[in-house]
Amino acid sequence: MKFTYSIKNVEKEQIASLKFPKDEILERKNDQINRSIELKRALVLGNIEHQKVKIVFVDDDGYKRVETTVWGLTDTSVILKQATLIPLQRIVSVA
Repeated sequence: MKFTYSIKNVEKEQIASLKFPKDEILERKNDQINRSIELKRALVLGNIEHQKVKIVFVDDDGYKRVETTVWGLTDTSVILKQATLIPLQRIVSVA
């Protein structure tokens, strides 16, 4: 059985009004490690090269995608412009 889902594009300004469940979206530890590596790479791209990345995440309404610059990382969140936060455990991928 093939699982398909739709991804809604959102602007970074919309993220502050979204609601995020507390549970981890990625079940496999290896996927979580890869996400961390990709986020660190995105942070370098944002701060040195001023490049945007596409982040796919899941809120309480489904899958979303934002194209933005990563300004910072904490142990629990990704920091975007204007102190907008996305919880790490809700991020599916970074490209």
